[in-house]
Amino acid sequence: MGAQLGRLRDGLVDFLFPVHCLACGSEGSYICRSCRRTLPRLLPPVCLKCGRPLIRDDRCSVCARWKLEIDGIRSVFVFQGLVRRAVHQFKYNNLRALAFPLADLVAGDLKARPLPVDVVVAVPLHRRRLRGRGYNQSALLARELSQMVGLPLVEGSLVRVKDSPAQVKAAGADERRENVRGAFSCRDGQMSGRHVLLIDDVCTTGATLDACAMALKAAGASSVWGLTLAREA
Repeated sequence: MGAQLGRLRDGLVDFLFPVHCLACGSEGSYICRSCRRTLPRLLPPVCLKCGRPLIRDDRCSVCARWKLEIDGIRSVFVFQGLVRRAVHQFKYNNLRALAFPLADLVAGDLKARPLPVDVVVAVPLHRRRLRGRGYNQSALLARELSQMVGLPLVEGSLVRVKDSPAQVKAAGADERRENVRGAFSCRDGQMSGRHVLLIDDVCTTGATLDACAMALKAAGASSVWGLTLAREA
């Protein structure tokens, strides 16, 4: 219901203040049909575990060093160009109306390449960061996506208990992994036996998604698959 009311509100705003494509400026949508076809998809070869782009191997050097708790990570696009611009507007400029078109892109990929999941969970923000931003962009994506693909959304179970420095400021994979160690907790029994689809906007090394997967599996989740709109190249 909340997502539906949000779309009605956004529709009224769009009527009063018509939206324009973030790339070409054409009126009607934030990502027009023509520009949508040019979005940079993340194509194989990629690591079968963490989803990192590779040159030729099936497994990357990072996954060879670390035992990942997450069952796999998939990203739809490369984080560049229009995708980067849209995420920046969505995440930092309060353009929440982008949740629907961005989730639609993710839903299209999930329908074409299904994952063995039965519930949707968003990567949470720490409450201090949530107060500062006013919303969790990953939660907005997850709400729209859950309706599009017909999977239940579980909110409030996975929480961020450690307000660690932003991952974009951490240098490499090892530092990022240490940065989010113990940062997440799952505080009730809703995850027992579930096959979780974990949603985030952008994946860089997969450290945050893996830390979430560790907490979800500690709470009884049978499997955790990460799905993000984009991946750092």
